[in-house]
Amino acid sequence: MVAEKNKKRKKIISEENGKWYCGLRDETKYSVWAVICLGVSLFLVLAVFGKAGLVGEYVHMGLGFLFGEAFFLAPVLFFFVAISLFSSFRPNLLVTNLIGGLLTLFSGLALTDIVFDDKSGGYVGFLAALPFLKFVDFWASLILFAVAFLIGFLIMFNVPISFVALKKVLGKEIVLNRKKDKLSDFDDVDKNVVEETEGKDSDENQSAVSVVADEESVEQIKDKKAKKYMNNVFQNGKKFQPPPFDLLEADKGKPSAGDIKANANVIKRTFQNFGINIEMNEVCIGPSVTQYSFKPAEGVKLSRITALNNDLALALASHPIRIEAPIPGKSLVGVEVPNRTSSMVGLRHLLGESAFRDTDNPLLIALGRNVAGRPVYSSMAKMPHLLIAGATGSGKSVAIHSLMMSLLYRHSPLDLQLLLIDPKRVELNIYNNLPYLLSPVITEAKKAIMALKWATKEMERRYEILLQAGARDITSYHKKNKNCDMPFIVIIIDELADIMATYPREFEAAIVRLAQMSRAVGIHLVVSTQRPSVEVITGLIKANITARIAFQVASQVDSRTILDMAGAEKLLGNGDMLYLSGDTTKPRRIQGSFVSENEVKKVVDYLVNQCEDFSLDEIDLGVGEQKQSSIFDSESSSFEDDEEDDELYEKARSLVIEAQKASSSYLQRRLRVGYARAARLLDMLEERNIVGPQDGSRPRDVLVRPMSEENYDGQK
Repeated sequence: MVAEKNKKRKKIISEENGKWYCGLRDETKYSVWAVICLGVSLFLVLAVFGKAGLVGEYVHMGLGFLFGEAFFLAPVLFFFVAISLFSSFRPNLLVTNLIGGLLTLFSGLALTDIVFDDKSGGYVGFLAALPFLKFVDFWASLILFAVAFLIGFLIMFNVPISFVALKKVLGKEIVLNRKKDKLSDFDDVDKNVVEETEGKDSDENQSAVSVVADEESVEQIKDKKAKKYMNNVFQNGKKFQPPPFDLLEADKGKPSAGDIKANANVIKRTFQNFGINIEMNEVCIGPSVTQYSFKPAEGVKLSRITALNNDLALALASHPIRIEAPIPGKSLVGVEVPNRTSSMVGLRHLLGESAFRDTDNPLLIALGRNVAGRPVYSSMAKMPHLLIAGATGSGKSVAIHSLMMSLLYRHSPLDLQLLLIDPKRVELNIYNNLPYLLSPVITEAKKAIMALKWATKEMERRYEILLQAGARDITSYHKKNKNCDMPFIVIIIDELADIMATYPREFEAAIVRLAQMSRAVGIHLVVSTQRPSVEVITGLIKANITARIAFQVASQVDSRTILDMAGAEKLLGNGDMLYLSGDTTKPRRIQGSFVSENEVKKVVDYLVNQCEDFSLDEIDLGVGEQKQSSIFDSESSSFEDDEEDDELYEKARSLVIEAQKASSSYLQRRLRVGYARAARLLDMLEERNIVGPQDGSRPRDVLVRPMSEENYDGQK
């Protein structure tokens, strides 16, 4: 058995090494074939004009004998094949496509012979049309060959007949004929858009390699269409112009997976060496990884396949490798191999797609591109809250910027309000002048808790409004009230670990309360942390925030803390993520979009200039009827009222100063109160500078000594 396996392996290796293109990259192979086709096309053109010598003359005579007057199509065909090989779209040379091409060729030559007679379709067309002309006559033969030509064309290019696209073309031509200004310019734009959408539909139907094209003209068309759509929908009676897409960067670079066929053979051979027979299937090239999918033989356990992760990495000389078993929605297993060169996913392409522009979902955000290179979007209304975690430098802050750009490109300050919490003080301060903010960017832990308490009160106020209006949620309320006096509120916390280290219980309780009830009233949370530990991402937070994004982490333990499963430790970094939505059980691998600081500054400056006419009074801060400078004033005043109204405060202060220790359990025992009352008393003591802030598991410091208690009372 071992000798037979070694013989088979040597035979496979010798066959691969015997090929002339062994070791060449796929791009090089396509370029070689493109040059050959281009040379053949030029040679046939010279043969037509008698400039190709004796060989060209014989070729011209032979092709003219076979194909007749249709001989001129041969150089045109080779020329277009060469162009397609040079470009990102390459024809699929499958058996069905070749059959469709031959059917198109023979039926086309037969049609030429039937219509023009005198063997104008060559002997091939004459022999194909002769039996039909004898048995079914002229008109029936014409119809049969026309049908065969159309069927062959559809099979060859693998495209369906799209009456929707035809209707769009006719409809746009009718509308454009009524316009009198610059008809020709708009006509060209609309035709290009129709061609683009048809091309996208045909590409999505193919399960072959997907590569993102980068054409500036296409992006300009998308810009015009997106602006037109947004101006008509998200204005609420106010004149607001969304930012143009040229403020953002397009995709950069082209992914290269190396020798795809050689890698597929290595994967198949590696599994065969361990006694697992597989059948290779499709290959998808993404921005950062290439997915090789295969179907294992019947009776093979998936655990045997996933156990060979390190063996595959060794055979392919690539690390890290991730095995997805099975691929959701397919009876296939995927092996994700890092690309030799990656491409950068720009947000400009994602926001310009029709899936983003033409949707009625107001909280749709662009996440990036999947392993097949297709855009991935998700709705915050369905999440409804999002947890982002990963190691330092893996792409968390860029993901937050991308999320905010997706929201800012779809909403005016009347539709959307933001509350930004940034304990690191450097990530979100760029948004300080943004007219969407309910408050300047919050950097202090205490103010962060006050902000969440304000959000809780705002949530309760909105529930009262929905109750009075008889609406189930904010969507139905907006349908009944067109004035939109209830905008969406998105709360973004860039670093959860810093605040949880200072006020763990209070902050966790505030997040859980909002996460449980705020979805229906349009308040959504986005929580980010670079410390994926159980002390920061607690069980209560995970239970209430089901949508999660995991970037690259150091260990499998961290991955399980975020996603409750392994996988994030095998990511590549630089925006490579696993996205777990609330309605699925398996995460999806996505290459996140990149937004630079310069792009963010451009968009923020544009929005600041765009909203100069909007006064601050028009933006509803939701702090109540009482005049207050910010949402923190209301929280501070309520904090002081609680202190004065609590009759146990003075007794608790005396006990803490006498004992020189302060804890919730101590106050519970001495005052015979519950935990909630004791914790509130501790907060009051901290507010009055009697005790210091909590420092992890250490006891609080008592700042007032027993001998100075009388002086303290006198100053009070």
